[in-house]
Amino acid sequence: MKTPSFDLSGRTALVTGGGSGLGLAIAAGLAAAGATVVIVGRNKERLTSSAEKIRAGGTAVCDVTDRAAIPALVADVERRHGPIDILVNNAGIQQRAQLADFPAEGWDRMIATHLSAPFFLAQAVVPGMIERGHGKIINTLSVTSELGRPTIIPYTAAKGGLRMLTRGLAVELGPKNIQVNGIAPGYFATEMNRALMDDADFDAWVRKRTPAGRWGEPHELAGAAVFLASSAADYISGQVLFVDGGFTASM
Repeated sequence: MKTPSFDLSGRTALVTGGGSGLGLAIAAGLAAAGATVVIVGRNKERLTSSAEKIRAGGTAVCDVTDRAAIPALVADVERRHGPIDILVNNAGIQQRAQLADFPAEGWDRMIATHLSAPFFLAQAVVPGMIERGHGKIINTLSVTSELGRPTIIPYTAAKGGLRMLTRGLAVELGPKNIQVNGIAPGYFATEMNRALMDDADFDAWVRKRTPAGRWGEPHELAGAAVFLASSAADYISGQVLFVDGGFTASM
């Protein structure tokens, strides 16, 4: 009987938004499992510092909302670090406003970051994965891909779209031995959520609404990414793994 393996030695992973928060935690987990990890972001100094902390294989400065820059990014990473076996679409932003006040450019940024960038990154890396006969794509979703929240409608719309992009890619790429899945974090203690954590009422709501009774710690997301990136998940595709302390299971 074959034993499932979580070893990622010999694999190269590209993690967008890998310089901080959940992206950095995912990158650290993949690196600890043996992968050569390249973290992508817009801030060179932050990327360099983060890469040193987790002993990442390299960094790449790129704004992934610039679709014209994506083919060059992928080509550069593969030239420097080898074929990309694992793509983690994690880059994310947040903006809060009521529907009537939400600016058009805010909507455009949400869609460009959370939906368009993953599509064009997949489009850029998939030909190589097909040629090599294997690949893993992991998209970072959110509990709001399943549940609505006020003031973040464009974010929830983009994450919901990413959920369906995950399924569509899984169906089309399955015959090529490429697995595509999503991770949907609940409420995690990150800088992007700092304002929410500092809001006493919201903090109390999260703790009461989450069966685990607390915010998640970024490192607690890494195991899900390692699993989905590994050969242990070779027969899993088109799925969304909620890592939320039971948030979406409760009423």
